[in-house]
Amino acid sequence: MVTALALVTAVAFGVADFLGGAVSRRSTALKTLALSAPMGLLVVAVAALLAGGAPAPGPAAWGFLGGLSGGIGLITFYRALARGPMNVVAPVSALASAVLPVGVGVLRGERLDETALLGVLLCLAAIGLVSMEKGEAAEPSGGTSLLRWALDSGPLMALVSGSCFGIFFILLKAAGDGAGLWPIASARVGTLTVVSTALLIALRTRGGDRGPWVSGRTLIGLALLSGILDSGANALYYLAVQDGLLSLVTVLTSLYPAITVLLARIAYSERLRAVQRVGMAMAVAGVALVTLG
Repeated sequence: MVTALALVTAVAFGVADFLGGAVSRRSTALKTLALSAPMGLLVVAVAALLAGGAPAPGPAAWGFLGGLSGGIGLITFYRALARGPMNVVAPVSALASAVLPVGVGVLRGERLDETALLGVLLCLAAIGLVSMEKGEAAEPSGGTSLLRWALDSGPLMALVSGSCFGIFFILLKAAGDGAGLWPIASARVGTLTVVSTALLIALRTRGGDRGPWVSGRTLIGLALLSGILDSGANALYYLAVQDGLLSLVTVLTSLYPAITVLLARIAYSERLRAVQRVGMAMAVAGVALVTLG
């Protein structure tokens, strides 16, 4: 059951990231999140009311802190998707988001049997292989500031976002399972806080968040759907990680780039290299071993 929840979470994250990245290419990361983040909060709040349970200060605090980290991760991730190939950005972010929780899980004494451990290692290797890009990242030119180069570097922003997502995963595990889905609702409040603050700062800053607002039924609909899927994935991950090991659930969840990469292949003709195909095959093998373990 835990494995199934984690894999469904990966699919939901993968589709949400693809949709959010696609909208960001027509607008900006912040303006895309200005639509998707409130929708995500609304969906989770309704789900929390229906699921029962009572809000508690401790779990709510962990959820809110996780949401702050997740909000920063989403902003940098959507920016990365808008500036770099999706078949590179998504896996780099996923690898970073998997390594931190796995390390924390091991330090906390989590132990997997040999079959499941081999599956986890294969999944980690698969994420790395899928992330390989031909060529080297562009260096900042003489007329480009280091900060501007960093903000416009898809792989670097992906690394930052992955680290933030890893912290988010760890904090949701720490929230415990005694308060229904309210920790997820708190997390979405934290995410919306970060997005709103960043958008206000960008709009008030000279030369801030330039680019058109999300407009048109199709783009608005995709942005809203991205928020729904992302919040749904948060809830599924939370349910899975409370019943399973942090290291195992996070690695399976971090396979979401496979979905983003495949969708990008279809929509943007972003071709998969041979090493990336090997990574996909290793991911399938890794999941199979984890399931058997």
